[in-house]
Amino acid sequence: MTFKQFIIIPIGIAILAFILMLADMGFGSFTKYFVVWVAFQAWAMYFMAGCKLESGVKVMAGYLGGALASVAIFELGGVLGFLGQMAIPVAVLIVVVPVISAERVPVFNFVPAWFVGAGVFFALHAGNYVETGTKSLLSCFVGVLFGIVTVIFRTRYEASVASASAEPAPAAQNTNAE
Repeated sequence: MTFKQFIIIPIGIAILAFILMLADMGFGSFTKYFVVWVAFQAWAMYFMAGCKLESGVKVMAGYLGGALASVAIFELGGVLGFLGQMAIPVAVLIVVVPVISAERVPVFNFVPAWFVGAGVFFALHAGNYVETGTKSLLSCFVGVLFGIVTVIFRTRYEASVASASAEPAPAAQNTNAE
């Protein structure tokens, strides 16, 4: 593929990124629950997970698992409050065991998404689990969707370029009049 052919791919991805930024600027109540940096992160996680439809499911499951693990850490930390500043570290010690064990469960085995999802949840959390979870998962879904669109666009475009390259050149026409 020549650079002239290739440049269409970065331009297409740039347009998708532009659309995400427009979404961040505001579309009513959607913006209340949409966090653009989470969408960009999930878009990248989709690629890290393998760029397949099931990769998107694993990323979503990981972000959900990370959110649930975060809630467990917050709640367990509260129960362990008698430990003072050690309450949250002990809660993390306990909760990370089932999180890492998720690698044995096919749908939940993309553990990096659990950690990123937990980080997102911690970063967004302002006291309301449902609102934080909604922001996290909606934004993750949008990012995964943009990853899927990217793969579809690129796959189809590369196939069309390869197909055009494989077609034989038209036979030269005889311009000499006989």
